[in-house]
Amino acid sequence: MTVLDQHVWQPRTDPAPLLPDPEPYRLLGTPEAGALDAGLLTTMYGQLVRGRRYNRQATALTKQGRLAVYPSSTGQEACEVAAALALEPRDWLFPSYRDTLAAVARGVDPVEALTLLRGDWHTGYDPREHRVAPLSTPLATQLPHAVGLAHAARLKGDDVVALAMVGDGGTSEGDFHEALNFAAVWRSPVVFLVQNNGFAISVPLAKQTAAPSLAHKAVGYGIPGRLVDGNDIAAVHAVLTEAVARAREGGGPTLVEAITYRMDAHTNADDATRYREDAEVEAWREHDPIAVLERAMRERDLLDDAMVRDTEQDAERMAAALRERMNEDAVLDPMDLFAHVYAEPTPQLREQAAMLRAELEAEAQS
Repeated sequence: MTVLDQHVWQPRTDPAPLLPDPEPYRLLGTPEAGALDAGLLTTMYGQLVRGRRYNRQATALTKQGRLAVYPSSTGQEACEVAAALALEPRDWLFPSYRDTLAAVARGVDPVEALTLLRGDWHTGYDPREHRVAPLSTPLATQLPHAVGLAHAARLKGDDVVALAMVGDGGTSEGDFHEALNFAAVWRSPVVFLVQNNGFAISVPLAKQTAAPSLAHKAVGYGIPGRLVDGNDIAAVHAVLTEAVARAREGGGPTLVEAITYRMDAHTNADDATRYREDAEVEAWREHDPIAVLERAMRERDLLDDAMVRDTEQDAERMAAALRERMNEDAVLDPMDLFAHVYAEPTPQLREQAAMLRAELEAEAQS
């Protein structure tokens, strides 16, 4: 009997249910939007407005020399906020370098969330406090970490789901494929959220993949792929909430692709005009996530001019407090460079720490 006769080559899963819908899933502006919880929409609106102001203030801080770099998520705030709101307090969020806002929406102190980008610490907050992993500057390395944590939690019997965020550029990294394959085989309770903002720095998506969508890649791993309008916060929240529930119930991982757009440059060091036209950016402004939600809420009389004004004033107070605190010069100990890297410092780290300590002592005596 040959291998082919045993039919072990056949797919273990019917691929049809794993395929994403042909068009991104939407809620706002559809008849189904009328059934959305008013309180949740109000919370989302407040978080979006604060998030937009946070992005603009952080960008301004780079121009003032208070931040070394800031990768803005302006235009992607719906994905950021929805990811934070879809999780339970016991769950874990694994952000990429652009997901500072998601960490803040999860409860991380706004100043502490910027500490890495300020260059003061490896990460400026306690990951365990809000269950937010350190912001990840290397592309996609947070994905295997999310899978490892979620898989270990399941082995221990802990009711924990990990939500890992990555950009479309990160899907071209090997870590992306390794994480999805392991999670799929072991049915780890992980949700992968790909924020497809059109560009990996200056490289358009068409030069990264020939797949119909990034969500279609899920089929190759035997997991469901979902395609959603990333500027429709209600739709993103609904899809992520469903995926989190599925993971928690033992259904395994889900790959969610959110179609969105990065309105600002890749970072303050990037000149986006070199690879995209202003007309393209302006076209996406018509689908601004704040405007999309505001229109839907006004149609249901859930938002008026006074509420808009109050929300914007609250965002301004947040921005003022952020400016004031960021204008304070941090008192840093160079030896902190070696703290919280490993539970037990490696011989190399101990050697490097001794060298730095000797240099500091010599400098103090000179």
